[in-house]
Amino acid sequence: MDFAASFTLITPELILTAVGLVLLLWTAWAGDKAARAISIVAALVFFAAGLTLAPGLHDGATGPETLAFGGLIKVDSFALFAKALIYLAAIGCLLVAPAFFNSEAAGTERGMRSEYAVLVLFAALGMSIMVSANDFMSLYLGLELNSLAAYVLASILRADTRSAEAGLKYFVLGALASGILLYGMSLLYGFTGGTDFPTVRAGLTGDLGTGALFGLIFVMAGLAFKIAAVPFHMWTPDVYEGAPTPVTAFFATAPKVAAVALTARVVFEVFGAQRPRCRVISSSMS
Repeated sequence: MDFAASFTLITPELILTAVGLVLLLWTAWAGDKAARAISIVAALVFFAAGLTLAPGLHDGATGPETLAFGGLIKVDSFALFAKALIYLAAIGCLLVAPAFFNSEAAGTERGMRSEYAVLVLFAALGMSIMVSANDFMSLYLGLELNSLAAYVLASILRADTRSAEAGLKYFVLGALASGILLYGMSLLYGFTGGTDFPTVRAGLTGDLGTGALFGLIFVMAGLAFKIAAVPFHMWTPDVYEGAPTPVTAFFATAPKVAAVALTARVVFEVFGAQRPRCRVISSSMS
């Protein structure tokens, strides 16, 4: 395994990780008085990470050379385009945040919190891993990294009861959806013998057993929660209403891009082998 090539493919994630840890230390040392400077630095980091995506987007990255760490990560053009949208959304939410947190709308707890930019950065890092996932292990790692940061973002206004309620509801329902998703992954692993997407796709080709079908359903249900697709959308109004406006704007943009991109990859690259078989059945019935 060529680790140098693998680390080159995940350059945006390495940038976000390194700067995120530095900003985390800066936040702990300087406090909220450095919130604006930390937000500016975070926005510049997203812009720099986005610039590293340009060569792959221009050349149309595809093929085996897009696989990193033994196939855990797949950095193709689809993933690069999704990352670009995620970074743009994150930059926008960082730019609009100071005006809200310093206004009357923030209530008694005014002022920009320095943790906001750090949480947005780590949430975007999780989304970057999500859209590049080529294995259910890396998929779940990115999903949980994004979710843990999102739970804190929803309740970042600690003096606001609505914000605390939004964070609690998001945490409880998000944990339930993560458990459903993880159980579906375990079923697919048991019935296909692997967690990487090509192995699961090969195991699902042909006759689909009852256990594998339940695994497929549980995985799609967990992903549908992240997209807020019916009937897994009931958490959305409460969380969006209680969370601060910049956080709501972030939840409505970047995570949706990541979840839709991830769902499309899973549907077509993992579960897509069932489509030809369905066509044969429909043609024979006609």
